[in-house]
Amino acid sequence: MDSFDSLQSVRSPRLRPGDRVRIVSPASPPGREGVARGVELLTSWGLRVELGEHVFDQWGYMAGRDENRVSDLNSAFRDPGVRAVIATRGGKGAYRIVDDLDTDALRRDPKPVVGFSDITHLHLALWARCGLASLHGPFANWGDAWCGPASADALRCALMTTDPVVIHRDTGQVSAAVTVEGAATGVLVGGNLDAIRTEAGAGLPSLKGAILFLEHQRGTGLGEVDRALTQLTRTGALDGLHGVALGQFIGFERDADDPSLGGWGIADVLRDRLARLGVPVLGGLPAGHGPHPPTIPLGTRATIDTAAGTLTVQSAVV
Repeated sequence: MDSFDSLQSVRSPRLRPGDRVRIVSPASPPGREGVARGVELLTSWGLRVELGEHVFDQWGYMAGRDENRVSDLNSAFRDPGVRAVIATRGGKGAYRIVDDLDTDALRRDPKPVVGFSDITHLHLALWARCGLASLHGPFANWGDAWCGPASADALRCALMTTDPVVIHRDTGQVSAAVTVEGAATGVLVGGNLDAIRTEAGAGLPSLKGAILFLEHQRGTGLGEVDRALTQLTRTGALDGLHGVALGQFIGFERDADDPSLGGWGIADVLRDRLARLGVPVLGGLPAGHGPHPPTIPLGTRATIDTAAGTLTVQSAVV
């Protein structure tokens, strides 16, 4: 695929009461109680919910062996009665199976795939290989404490209506301090920064003409974000971007108070690495690894407007 400018999104039919949805575990294993709660929620919308054969398997830190996890995904992709595929959780392992996804089946019969974090690997692969619009949204491993009524309604609307999604800047997010003024339109792609960096040089398509969405959860500190963004820049992966939308960077809130970091916080790293791209950057979007996440379409047309503080995204379903 040459660029996002030349691509048309493959959007799935919106869900209707009575449709079947399949819950799968492409990465790490979920808890049974959370999945049961997720089934209850989806059923309350009139959907018929099925579990993949290997949802509760465990092999090391993953939900079963690679061949079993990808088998559950491909079984859902190939079943014409399954109208959406929802991951139970992220964690580790989705990156191991992306090369074996049956994207031909999704090209023939598109259906939305829902998840975030490690599921970013799937979102990138599905867009790169068949142009599928998918959903950066909550897992089927549901918990009201981290995913309340607003999150549930956002997911329902994203799956069952064609309304555009509008996310407003939250000045309480640490990335809100990063702004390069302007407005930009392009296909929205991205998700977890570590997953995007891992796909560079392998499964990451050209980002020319795209709006890049980034979120991250702290691991080793500011250096990991610096290294990831530097790697993406050096490989040319960020060439031709139209804009950047920054979500949550969880766990970095107090770095500016650490004297060993010279007064720098996550906003300084993001500003230093991204401002040189010469494109609008909108920070402060309340989307990522924090509680009560929104659902954001990926692979459809989006606009960032720093003056309004908004990210507006076309529906992933029709």
